[in-house]
This record gives sequence, C-alpha cells and structure tokens, in this order.
Amino acid sequence: MGVFTQEFDTPVAGVPPARLFKAMVSDFHNLFPKIVDVIHSVELIQGTGAPGTIKKMTIIQGKETKYVLHRVDAIDEASLVYNFSITGGSGLPEKLEKVSHESQVVEGPNGGSIRKLHVKFFTKGDATITEEDLKANQDKIDGLIKIVQDYLLANPHY
Repeated sequence: MGVFTQEFDTPVAGVPPARLFKAMVSDFHNLFPKIVDVIHSVELIQGTGAPGTIKKMTIIQGKETKYVLHRVDAIDEASLVYNFSITGGSGLPEKLEKVSHESQVVEGPNGGSIRKLHVKFFTKGDATITEEDLKANQDKIDGLIKIVQDYLLANPHY
C-alpha cells in the first residue's frame, strides 16, 4: 500500500467561514443533492453526524449509478474543522483503499473564506497516484466549492 498526499487551499469570496462550514458540513446531506447535479442522495447509514458516522452518497452520471461511503473522522464546529474518509463503495476507484480528507475553513480576505484541505490517498498494492489524478481531484473539489459559493451568494438568507 502506498500513501500519496495533496494539499491545497480554495478561496471562497463573499462567504464567511461559519456559513461555508454550515453548507459544506452541517447541512451537506440536505444541500448537496439539491445543488450538485450528479449527487442523487446522501443518507445516514450509521450514527448521527458525530465521529464514526457513516454516510452513503449516491452519484448518478448518465445512466450509471455509483455510491461512496463517507465516514466522519473528526468534527470541531468551534474551529471549523471537518475530517472524513471515503472508505468504500462502487464510486471509489479500484486502485484505492480509502481517501482521507482533513479540512478547515478559515477567514479569508474581504469577508470571505479559505478552505484548507489535506488529502491522503491510500492505494492498494503497487498502485500509484499521478499528477493528473491529483489535478483532477483538486479540480473536482474546487468545482464543488464553486457550486456552494454560487448558491450561498444567490441565497443570502440560507
């Protein structure tokens, strides 16, 4: 097994940290299926949101339905920290055992936020993660954050 890491920050203009955290963490299971076309549902399989909780996120792309299991590893609302792992499911690439995310939302310039992210990819056997894989992962995460940013800016009372 190999471990490959990736770190990056995503700026979110015009959205304060607590509001971004609420949308991306506290209300993830309600909000994301409404605003992200490919996310069909997010169901609690085990737990109530605290560490150890398992969520099943169902994704529909074209005619293909996949899911991933999302385990809450740590949550600290006061520090706006949320750590989770994708631990299984048909949507987890075959070469990966799991993917762990350590994230924190901090204050950004002009009333905005910055989402700091540290990702660890745990591969099976001799599998590797390429620079293209890392770029695609960052693009996907940045794209999701942009969708959330656009929604929050268009819905100031959320």
